[in-house]
Amino acid sequence: MTGRVVHFEIPFDDGDRARAFYKEAFGWQLQSYPGMDYTLVTTGPTGDAGPAEPGFVNGGMLPRPESVAGTPVVVVDVESIDVALERIGELGGETVLGKQPVGDMGWSAYVRDPEGNVVGLWETAAGT
Repeated sequence: MTGRVVHFEIPFDDGDRARAFYKEAFGWQLQSYPGMDYTLVTTGPTGDAGPAEPGFVNGGMLPRPESVAGTPVVVVDVESIDVALERIGELGGETVLGKQPVGDMGWSAYVRDPEGNVVGLWETAAGT
């Protein structure tokens, strides 16, 4: 189902400090993403298809200079990023970073709403 928050991103200035803080403060499981300065964040029980129970989302952490917003971002599932970008533009939002592939998992994009907030978009690849 689309329109749901499915991911979050938290930027950091000091990766070791940020990872230690969130691990100790909330008991999150953290795993570095191979080949990137990106940390996967697991906030609850997770299976192959993602969260194994309702009520939480997982996310990621990345260096602030690599973050589109420089502040925490929620990521919303959409059926089609292309359609969503067009509709968001019609509603007064703007594209910050257009559609980008994320491995073979899907695509992401980032938009700014009329209030100045950056929101991520996620489109899952067919068959995943």
